[in-house]
Amino acid sequence: MPRASTSEARLADHVDRLGLEHPPIDLDSVDFTVRRPRELAARFGHVLDYMARVELEVDRNVLELTTLLPDPPEIDRRFYAEVWQPQEIQHGLILDRLQVELGRAPAQPDRTSVGVKLRVLGALAHLDAFQDVCRMLYYLTGMATERSAVLAYNLLHAGVRELGEHAVADTLIAPIRRQEPGHFAFYQLSARALWAELAAWQRWLVRRMRRLSFAPVGANDAAQSADFGDVMRALGIDRDVDDFAAQVSRVESELLWAHRRGLAVPPYVVRAFREAAELAAVRRAA
Repeated sequence: MPRASTSEARLADHVDRLGLEHPPIDLDSVDFTVRRPRELAARFGHVLDYMARVELEVDRNVLELTTLLPDPPEIDRRFYAEVWQPQEIQHGLILDRLQVELGRAPAQPDRTSVGVKLRVLGALAHLDAFQDVCRMLYYLTGMATERSAVLAYNLLHAGVRELGEHAVADTLIAPIRRQEPGHFAFYQLSARALWAELAAWQRWLVRRMRRLSFAPVGANDAAQSADFGDVMRALGIDRDVDDFAAQVSRVESELLWAHRRGLAVPPYVVRAFREAAELAAVRRAA
């Protein structure tokens, strides 16, 4: 079987399994019982708010995708419209319900705006060769986003259990984190297959655009970058930013920078996370 057909079959099987084995989490399955709401809100309230906002903004992400990829492969459309979006929206609703239960204001997601830069890229993406570049950037962003989510949910689960809030940890955070690796796997399979098909000039353009566009998940401006820095601090990520960056970008480094021996972590990834931590520290000091 040709390589493309094999990859497509694997992706289709993966998406089918995700939809079958991981339906959106039923709100009634979540136990929102909290023993010490003030302590949980003080330690992780802003983490819940950030995660809820990011998860709820998948509605906007889908709008961005339909702009960026005017003619995507059918398997991509199936994944983001039928599996990823319904799962992530439910994650956001559940996290937001928890923070409201803790007495916090609900998240304020941006569900509708699509930036001018994305619209320009979407116009160029009507050229098939350029759309492949955009697809690769989409997969890279997806990998970084989902890997960040897996690491963050692992740390949040441990921290919430440490506070003795086992109901929230085991019926809310644990089910959410179980669904994130499947999303990462989709992006990884897609990225590896597409990267092998790109021409040299397309690979060069992907590297260039990735350097210019990388940002932590959900950080669309300086204020949100500082918010991400606060999340890093609450979860203890700021104690070893370089290690976190290496884990987030492992596959990206392997694909894009294999020709650069000794480059364990792309500098733009480390820089983005360090800047987030620095912006948060400056804001706290002010």
